[in-house]
Amino acid sequence: MSTIPVMPMNEDVTTEDKTEPQYGAAELKSTYRRFLELGLGIAVAIHFSLIGLYYFIDTIGADEPPAIHVRLLRYSELGPPPSIAGASSPPPISVSAPKARPDAGVPVPVPDVEVSPEQTLATQHEMNQGTGPGGEGGGTEGGTGLPGDITIAGDESPPADYVAVEKEPVIVRSVEPKYPDMAVRTGLEGKVLVKIWVDKEGKPKEVDVLQSDSEMFNDPAIEAAKQFVFTPAYMNDGPVPVWVTITLRFALSGGK
Repeated sequence: MSTIPVMPMNEDVTTEDKTEPQYGAAELKSTYRRFLELGLGIAVAIHFSLIGLYYFIDTIGADEPPAIHVRLLRYSELGPPPSIAGASSPPPISVSAPKARPDAGVPVPVPDVEVSPEQTLATQHEMNQGTGPGGEGGGTEGGTGLPGDITIAGDESPPADYVAVEKEPVIVRSVEPKYPDMAVRTGLEGKVLVKIWVDKEGKPKEVDVLQSDSEMFNDPAIEAAKQFVFTPAYMNDGPVPVWVTITLRFALSGGK
């Protein structure tokens, strides 16, 4: 038979002492160094991300055309034009004198012109060619062929500086002026105030520069203004020619 060993009752059972881990200066230094390296890495990553975002936006904005703002001004909003001589004296005011009444002559009856029944009238084509029935025509070379050497010409005189209209012209098509290469290289910006003679069809016939920040912008502004298209100005249910003043702005985008 096997025997079971019995422990003596007088012997105490000893257990191993469990000591708690100590937390001192070495652990604090290790934790401090770990969090310092982590924070420094995050800061460097954020810094390089912001720099890359800035250059990315700058590269995208470099291909955009220069922003040009065109605003239609009323002639009444403009001040008096500068004097050519540079004098500060106000312009003289012209006072219209009373006009004398024209002398009306006594009407004299004129007998009717006898027309031959065999006489024929020239057609429109024959008058354009300068010839008519029964002759070579009395007009000048290249004229209309009308009797008396009469030449019909269009209204080439510019309108007055201020014309009262019932409906003002409106820009239908605007053209951006070409930015001068020298102005782009030097970073020059500015604006040009131009005055456009708009005819009865709404097309520019003449462009004058009223004010300019630089002569470098004058020619591109004039070339762009000549390509504008307007709705005609109306007065008494009919189109009339007027002057229109607009401002062409030359601005570089991207802060360059």
